[in-house]
Amino acid sequence: MSKKKSTEKEKIAHEEKDNVKVDPSGNGQPAETETQVEEKTESDQPENVIDPMVDLQNQLGEAKDKYIRLSAEFDNYRKRTQREKMDLIKYASEDVMKSLLPVIDDFDRAVKHTHDSVDIDAVKQGLVLIQSKFLDFLKSNGVKEIEAVGLELDTDVHEAITKIPVDAKKLKGKIVDVVEKGYKLNDKVIRFSKVVVGE
Repeated sequence: MSKKKSTEKEKIAHEEKDNVKVDPSGNGQPAETETQVEEKTESDQPENVIDPMVDLQNQLGEAKDKYIRLSAEFDNYRKRTQREKMDLIKYASEDVMKSLLPVIDDFDRAVKHTHDSVDIDAVKQGLVLIQSKFLDFLKSNGVKEIEAVGLELDTDVHEAITKIPVDAKKLKGKIVDVVEKGYKLNDKVIRFSKVVVGE
């Protein structure tokens, strides 16, 4: 049994001896084994070697893809904002028109009653109420009448269409009559007052 063990040990030692290479420099040191040489050559080479042309092509592809996506997004945004702008212009006066509908209903009722009614005073009162309601509607939407009678001519808001002689000195150079009322929308004149000035 001991003979068997010794022969096995000799065999293993002999195999190891075969694998060990002697250093050619002759200093007596054993050279590296084949497995050590293979490991070294593998570790010396970089693992992920990328061709620069392939890398540049990949980057170019990514840039093109980003550009196409960005261009499509911008085109969609432009179309959407254009559509919203068109809708805003088209339906800008919707709220104003809705508020005006009750006044139109009142006018319809007044016209209907004028055919049947014999009381002129009642018809007049109805028209005055409708006018008052309509003026309130205009005020609530920022429209107000430009004052004119008794004031001096202001060319920013008044338009003198004629002059007439006046007896009173205090009326000279002032507005004595309004031919057509003027209106402002907030601070902007939307129609000038057509006035008569005394001289």
